[in-house]
Amino acid sequence: MIAEYPTDLAYNPHLPLSQALLLPRIAIENTMPVIDGGQFAAKAVVGQDVTVTSKVFADGHDKLAVRIRWRALQDEVWNSEVMSDLGNNGWRGQFNVPEQGRYVFCIEAWIDQFASFRYELEKKFGAGVPISLELQEGRNQVQMAVERSTGELSEQLAALHHELSGLLPTEQVALFLAPRSADLMSLADHRPYLSISPEYPLDVERKLSEFASWYELFPRSITDDPKRHGTFNDVHSRLAVIQDMGFDVLYFPPIHPIGRSFRKGPNNSLTAGPDDPGSPYAIGSEEGGHEAIHPQLGSREDFRRLVAAAADHGLEIALDFAIQCSQDHPWLKQHPGWFSWRPDGTIKYAENPPKKYQDIVNVDFYAADAIPSLWTELRDIVVGWVEEGVKIFRVDNPHTKPLPFWQWLIADVRAQYPEVIFLAEAFTTPAMMARLGKVGYSQSYTYFTWRNTKAELATYFSELNESPWRECYRPNFFVNTPDINPAFLHESGRPGFLIRAALATMGSGLWGMYSGFELCESAPVPGKEEYLDSEKYEIRPRDFTAPGNIVAEIAQLNRIRRQNPALHTHLGLKIYNAWNDNILYFGKRTPDGSNFILVAVSLDPHNPQEANFELPLWEMGLPDDAQTQGEDLMNGHRWTWYGKYQFMRIDPAYQPFGIWRISVA
Repeated sequence: MIAEYPTDLAYNPHLPLSQALLLPRIAIENTMPVIDGGQFAAKAVVGQDVTVTSKVFADGHDKLAVRIRWRALQDEVWNSEVMSDLGNNGWRGQFNVPEQGRYVFCIEAWIDQFASFRYELEKKFGAGVPISLELQEGRNQVQMAVERSTGELSEQLAALHHELSGLLPTEQVALFLAPRSADLMSLADHRPYLSISPEYPLDVERKLSEFASWYELFPRSITDDPKRHGTFNDVHSRLAVIQDMGFDVLYFPPIHPIGRSFRKGPNNSLTAGPDDPGSPYAIGSEEGGHEAIHPQLGSREDFRRLVAAAADHGLEIALDFAIQCSQDHPWLKQHPGWFSWRPDGTIKYAENPPKKYQDIVNVDFYAADAIPSLWTELRDIVVGWVEEGVKIFRVDNPHTKPLPFWQWLIADVRAQYPEVIFLAEAFTTPAMMARLGKVGYSQSYTYFTWRNTKAELATYFSELNESPWRECYRPNFFVNTPDINPAFLHESGRPGFLIRAALATMGSGLWGMYSGFELCESAPVPGKEEYLDSEKYEIRPRDFTAPGNIVAEIAQLNRIRRQNPALHTHLGLKIYNAWNDNILYFGKRTPDGSNFILVAVSLDPHNPQEANFELPLWEMGLPDDAQTQGEDLMNGHRWTWYGKYQFMRIDPAYQPFGIWRISVA
C-alpha cells in the first residue's frame, strides 16, 4: 500500500475505515529544518551542507529505508541521499545547496524487506537457530526482484539467484549478507508502504547574509568643517581605512532629500535653525522622495562612482529603506489617499508618547487608495536602487509595517534579484522579530545590545542556537547605532568598547558598528541611552586617528573572523565552564572539527578577573589528561595545554578578552 502524499489530517473522531486504510503506515515526524510546518522557508547559504533530521518509525521490527529528496525549485529532477539511522527512531542526512534561490526537500521512507530479512537471518544464524525456511524466503525475494526488473539489473539478480540455489546453507548466508547482494536488491526495491513527507521550502542566500561586518556612517559628516556638508565624493577618502578595518558592508542612513517642515534641530530639539541639516529619516522635499538623492550629497553619477569605488575596496553599499515621509514629501500632494488625515484636515504625524515626531508622517498600507499602488511603488523604489548597484537594505522599523507586505515585497524582489539582502531593524517582541525572519528578512538587529551580564549573554547566545530561532533568524550584533548609545558604554571606557566588540565579532557571523565606536565615543544625553549631540540632527566631523582609538583591535578581530570558519556563523556556539560570574567563556567549532575557537571575555571593564576553566577536550574526543596546542589569535603566541583544567587571568587595562585556537598536540 502506498500513500502518495501523506499529510497531517484534520482531527476526525469518526475516522472511516476507508480513510484509515489510506493513511501512511510509516510515521515521519519532527523533521528539521522546518518552520511552522513548512509555511515558511528555513534559511541556508550557498555552498552549505544542509543537515536534515527526522523521526521515522513504523509498527513492528522491520527495517526502514529512509532518504532525503531535494531539488532547486526551478529544476524538475530530484536528487536523493540515504539518511543514517541514529537510533531511537532518529534519522539524519545532508545535502549541499550550490546556488542561490529556493529549494524544496522532503523525506521518503519505506519498509526495506531485504534489509529486514538480512537482519533476522544474521541473528538466527548466529544463535544457531534452523534457517532453512529463511533461506528459502530470501531466495524468493531475489526471484521476485528478478521478475520486476529489466535489462542488466534483471540479469544480475538472476545470476545471484542461480548462485544462491547451488550453495550450502552457510555459503548462502555469507552471500545474502554480502554488500553486493544488498546493493543489487536495493536497486530493485519496490519500496513497500512508501511514505513521503510534505515538501519543505529552503531559502538559499549568498554567504554575506550570514557572515559580514557592517560599518555605518553619515556621508554628510565626512568633512573637516561642521558648516560644510560632506558629500559622496568625500566618502572615497574613508574607503581604504574601512577596508583595512576588515568591513564588508558600508551602510548609509537615508540619502534622500530632507523635509523643511517641522525639521528637528540639535539634540532632537523642536526648532531648527536655517543651517541645521535635519534628520535624514524625515524623507522628502520638493527635490524628490525615496527615489531621489539629497542634492548636497552629490549627483546620481557621484553615487554610482562611490558604489563602484566601494566595490574596488571589497565593500558593498547598504542603504536605509525607511518607509516614512516628511510633511514635504511629494507623495502628500500626489497621493493624499496613501496617508491618514485628521478631522480638521491636518495629517497624522508619528508619535510614541510622550515623544512626538512632527517631522515624520507614516503611510497607511491598507487605505483604499493605497492598494495596490503604494505597495507596488515601494517595490519599485527598492528595485530602482538595486539597479543602481545596491544589493543590501537595512529596513527601518519593519515591525511597524504589515507582515503580508514584507512577505510579498521581499519575495517579489528576490525573484528578480536573488542576491538582495534585507536587514530588519526591529527591536520589538521575540515573536515579531522571529516572524520577520520567517517572511524573508535575511538578518536582524537583536537584543544583544542590552545583554550585559554573564547569565544574560549565555542565555541569549544559547537561545539563538535553538529552534525555532536557528532556522529563521540570523542575528546581526550591532554594538551601537545612531539611536542607541548603550548604558554599558557610558562609563566603561576603552575596555568597555573592546568587551562589546569582542562579544559581537565572536558571538555572531554578523556584526555592525556605527562610526565613532572605534573612537570610544560615549557621552550620553543625561539619563538616556542616546548620544549627546547626536549625528542624526547635526554634522559631526571626526578625527579618526584620535588617541585611545581601537581601530587596530577592530581590524584584528575582523581578521580573526575571516581566517577561522568556525566564526562565520552564530550557530554552533557552546557555553563552557569558567568559574567566575564576570567571565563569559564559550567556543565555536566547525562541523568537521578542523577549526575550534575558544573565547573568554571579562565583563568587568574596571578590574582584573581570574578563573579556573575547562578545556572542552570531550568535544575533540580526547581524555581529560590530553595535551593540546593553544594559540592566542590576537598576538600569535603559542603554547601547550596539559589536561582539562586550566587557569586564566584577564586584565582590562591590557585586553579584556582572550581568543584562542585549540588543536590536538
